[in-house]
Amino acid sequence: MANLKEIRNRITSVQSTMQITSAMKMVSAAKLKKAQDAITAMRPYAEKLTELLQNLSATIEGDLGGSFTEQREVKKVLIVAITSNRGLCGAFNANVIKQVRALEESYKGKEVTIYTIGKKSGDAFRKTNTLAGENTAIFDQLTFENAATIAQDLMDKFAAGEFDKIELVYNQFKNAATQIIKIEQFLPLASGTSAQASTADYIFEPTKEEIVLTLIPKSLKTQLYKAIRDSFAAEHGARMTAMHKATDNATALRNQLKLTYNKARQAAITNEILEIVGGAEALKG
Repeated sequence: MANLKEIRNRITSVQSTMQITSAMKMVSAAKLKKAQDAITAMRPYAEKLTELLQNLSATIEGDLGGSFTEQREVKKVLIVAITSNRGLCGAFNANVIKQVRALEESYKGKEVTIYTIGKKSGDAFRKTNTLAGENTAIFDQLTFENAATIAQDLMDKFAAGEFDKIELVYNQFKNAATQIIKIEQFLPLASGTSAQASTADYIFEPTKEEIVLTLIPKSLKTQLYKAIRDSFAAEHGARMTAMHKATDNATALRNQLKLTYNKARQAAITNEILEIVGGAEALKG
C-alpha cells in the first residue's frame, strides 16, 4: 500500500484535474448555446435554398449550371475533412478522420486528395496524403464571408477541372451528446427530378435562368457554411459531454483515493498504538 504522502499527492492532483475539466465543461456549455442557436436558425434557410435550386433546375432544359452541374467520369476526387482546431472532445475528430479513410478506400484506383478544415484533420493527413489546401483560421472568426472564400476556392478548383467530384465529411449536430457523421456531395450539383418540379409553384422575377445562375454560387457557399457551423456546434457538444464524463470519473477516483487514504491512516494509527502498548508491556516485564 502506498504511503500517506503519495496518496495525498494523488488526491491533490485529481482535484486539480477536476477543476480544469469542470471549467472546460462550463465554457463549452456557454459556447454551445450560441453555436446551437446559430445552426438551428440557419438550417431551414439552407434546406429551402437547396430545395428551390433543385426545383428550378428540374424545370429548365439544357445544362444551365455550366461546370458546376457537369457530371464527369470520376477520376480525381477531393474530400473536404472538417474537424476542430483543439482536442479534448472525445471521438469527435477521430470519427471524421476514420470516415475520410473509409471514403478514400472506397475510391480505390482513383486519385484522392484531401482538403482539411481544422488543425486536427491537417495533422492527421499531412504526412500520409496530398493536401489541396488547409484552413485553421476559419474557427477564429466563423462568418459567412470567410466560409464563402473557402467555398469559392473549391468551386474554382472544380471548374478548372482539377477534380471531378468534391465531398464534405463532417459531424452534424443533433444534440449535446450526439453527433452524426455526414458525407455530402458538394460538387457537381445534384439536379432535382421532374416530380419535385411539379410540386413547386413559383412566380419568377427575373427569369428562371437568371435566378438559377445567381442561386448556384450562393447555394454552394451556404452549404459549406452550414457544414462548418454544424461541425462547430457539434464540437462544443462533444467537448461538454467529454468534460462532464471526465469530471465524473475524477470525482469517483478522488473518492476512492480518500477511502484508501483513510484506511492507510487508520492502519498507521493502529500500528502506532500497538507499538506503544508493546513498549509499555516490555517495560513492565
